[in-house]
Amino acid sequence: MSDKSIYDAIPYIEKAAILLLTVGEEAAANILKQLGPKEVQRIGTSMATLSDVKRERVAAVFNAFIAEITNTTGFGIGADSYVRNMLTRALGAEKASGIIDRILLGGNTQGLDTLKWMDARAISDVIKQEHPQIQAIVIAYLEGDLSAEVLSYLPENMRLDVIVRVAKLDTVQPDALNELNNILERQFSGGSSAQKRRIGGTKVAADIMTNLDGNIESELMGALGDIDGELAETIQDLMFVFANLLDVDDRGIQLLLREVSNEGLVIALKGADEELREKIYNNMSARAADLLRDDLEATGPTKLSDVEAAQREILTIARRMADDGEIILGGPGEQML
Repeated sequence: MSDKSIYDAIPYIEKAAILLLTVGEEAAANILKQLGPKEVQRIGTSMATLSDVKRERVAAVFNAFIAEITNTTGFGIGADSYVRNMLTRALGAEKASGIIDRILLGGNTQGLDTLKWMDARAISDVIKQEHPQIQAIVIAYLEGDLSAEVLSYLPENMRLDVIVRVAKLDTVQPDALNELNNILERQFSGGSSAQKRRIGGTKVAADIMTNLDGNIESELMGALGDIDGELAETIQDLMFVFANLLDVDDRGIQLLLREVSNEGLVIALKGADEELREKIYNNMSARAADLLRDDLEATGPTKLSDVEAAQREILTIARRMADDGEIILGGPGEQML
C-alpha cells in the first residue's frame, strides 16, 4: 500500500497525534501552545491512547508533513490584505469574518480566551450575575458546544433573553467590550480594546441551540417562537441536526464514520429514521453494515437523553471536520457550514 493510501486512511486526530509524538517534547509543546483547549484535549487524548503504531503509518504522516512544509513559504504573510484574502478564500466570507476580525481588528481578548479553558459551570458562575448583554457576548464568543453547556447552567428565566441577544448581536461596541474586559480582569488579567468586533448572530445562536439538551432546546424554541416567530424560524432553518446528515455526500459520510466510535454510532442511530440508517449502511462495507444492523437489533431500549448525547457527539465531530475543510455539511437554509 502506498504512503498516500495509508495516510488517507488515518483519522485526522491520529495524524496530529503521530506527528506530535514524532517531533519531540519541546517542539510538540510549542505547537500545542498555538491550539485551543478543545484541540489540545482531542489531540492529547489521542496521543495518550496510541499504542503499537506501525512504522509505515508514522512514515506516511511524517512524509506528508515534510512534503507540505517543503512547498510552503512565509513570504508576504505579514500583510493584512494577504491574510484577509487568504482566510476568505480558504473559509468563505461568512466563516472567515469572525477570524479576520479577531486577527486584524483584534483588541485584547485574553480574558475571553481564558474562559475557553474553563469548565462550563465555572464560566456560568462568572457571568450569571452580569448584565444579559455581557452574558450574550461571552456565550457568542465560545464554541457552540461549550456555549450550550454554559447556557444550560444559567437559571431558566435567563436563557431565553440571552439566546435572543446572541441572535441579534452583530458588532460589539467599544464600551461594551471594555466593560467585559474589565469584568474579566477582576477574575484573570488583561487589557481592553477600543475596536469594534463582529460577534454573535443567528448562525451562532443556531449552533448553540443545536448543542443544547433536547428538552431545553424545545422549551427555548417554543418560547422564542411566542415572542419573535420570524427570528425563531430563521434560527430553526440554520440549525444542523442529526437528520441533516442525509444531506452530506457519500464521501463525507465515509470520512465521518472513520472518526466515530461504533458504540456511539449504535446509540445515535437508535433515534434515527430508516432513511438515514440506510445511508450509513450504504457507506460501509457489507460486513460492517451487517454487524451494525446486528448491534442495533441487540441493543435494548435506550434513554432518549443517551441517544441525544450520542447524536450531539457525532455532530460535534462533523462540525469540526467541516471547519477543517474535510467534509461539507449541507442543511436547511445554507449551502455550507
